[in-house]
Amino acid sequence: MRWVNNSMWARLTFLILLIFNLAVGAWLLFGQALQPQFTATDPGVPELRLLRSTHLPAAAIQPASKQGSGSERQCMTLGPVDTRTRAGQIMQALQSKVPTIQFHTQQAQVSRGWWVYLPPMKRREQALETARTLASKGVHDYYVISAGERENTISLGLFHDPNNARRRLAAITAMGFQPRLTQRIEQVQQYYVDFVIPTQPGFDWTRYVSDASIIHAVRHPCP
Repeated sequence: MRWVNNSMWARLTFLILLIFNLAVGAWLLFGQALQPQFTATDPGVPELRLLRSTHLPAAAIQPASKQGSGSERQCMTLGPVDTRTRAGQIMQALQSKVPTIQFHTQQAQVSRGWWVYLPPMKRREQALETARTLASKGVHDYYVISAGERENTISLGLFHDPNNARRRLAAITAMGFQPRLTQRIEQVQQYYVDFVIPTQPGFDWTRYVSDASIIHAVRHPCP
């Protein structure tokens, strides 16, 4: 009985393998023609085709705002001027005559003159006594500072010309005092007007700006 069962199982296994091989062969022979066809694009959309590979130069792939060389245009900077109001007047005079105009500011140190003085004294009475001594020697243009950081300092004059300041220093020194000389420096904000020079020949910005002769102008390649 066991032999019969083994024989039947062997024949059954053979039939299963035969049917499987026949099914694989039929799929290989006839199945390729039955596969559905898919398109790479939607209906009505043309197919993209690569014609050739091209390496573009660096200038060709820059944003449009950066195309072209700044050296092709010339710019001019006017200034400095002391106030924003003056810078606005210059811009108003030129804005319809030039392609582009703007202003910028810079911090600068400006000399406010040369100061001759006697350094601060410990007591008010001492400063007043020194002032009386100066007056007795013929010095009358002085001022005793009565408050602040310079309290009890005696100012002997503020001069725009450093040579005049040195002469004052020498004269007070000759009287037996020990004056000092210092330059007064102030931090100020200065204004500059920048514009693109028109390409048409004969443009002259001085025709439109008042007091142009005292305004410093620098021509340079546009940034």
